[in-house]
Amino acid sequence: MPGFRVPAGAAVEAVLRAAAAAEIMPRYRQLSAADITEKSGPHDLVTVADRRAEEYLARELTALVPGSVVVGEESVHADPAVYEELGGDAPVWIVDPVDGTRVFVAGEPGFCTLVSLARYGEVLASWTYAPATDRMAVAVRGRGARLNGAVLHPGPPEPGRPLRIAMSHPGFAPAAGQRALSGLEGRPGVTRGSGSAGLDYLAVATGELDAVVYGWEYAWDHAAGLLLVSEAGGAHLTLSGEPYRVTGGNALPFTAARTEATARHVRRTLLGA
Repeated sequence: MPGFRVPAGAAVEAVLRAAAAAEIMPRYRQLSAADITEKSGPHDLVTVADRRAEEYLARELTALVPGSVVVGEESVHADPAVYEELGGDAPVWIVDPVDGTRVFVAGEPGFCTLVSLARYGEVLASWTYAPATDRMAVAVRGRGARLNGAVLHPGPPEPGRPLRIAMSHPGFAPAAGQRALSGLEGRPGVTRGSGSAGLDYLAVATGELDAVVYGWEYAWDHAAGLLLVSEAGGAHLTLSGEPYRVTGGNALPFTAARTEATARHVRRTLLGA
């Protein structure tokens, strides 16, 4: 697409804030049973807020970049073929309208909206917005990462203490990945994730966590946070030693960490080395 440019960050931020104000926060702690539906099972929920927010974001974001398309969690659930747009020529908005739906349903504040813009499989910019706590994290490839305007660069973990790692449930990974995750579970400093991948990535970018480990690869959960961590000075590696690819086919599980050395160490641990 000749002349394609990443839109002004303020314009995208305004869309996220407006979507949250119109479709998410009015339903926060106000959901009825009829507003909540199971997808694949009781741990995979969708609410009317997820659907309405994704519709809002899709409409407004594609207006910012004519010719762009949306790959969203709910649109892919309705039509899995939509995921193939990640490998196409058009700029792609990758959207998770409510990351941490179970947390949102429980009436807790630890959820966020994730948006990233990618083309040819490369994530160019990302936005992580936690409306309940009014935190907006933004990353632009080659230009760093910020949280509410403050530069993020946590540096290496403090020496001499166990790494603080948040990991996903082993059952969410393929068989080989389950074994790797089970070997990590129970080590000092290792905990389960918060229920929002986006906020766990933000915790790595701020230094509250040293690393995260995930056993699934859906781009809407990871694209925004991986760019945020990378632009804050971190790195991500799959079990094969390659960086995570938003287009899929990754060797799972994978890790993202506040430094490249930390990512390599976590990968070695997953391999049992």
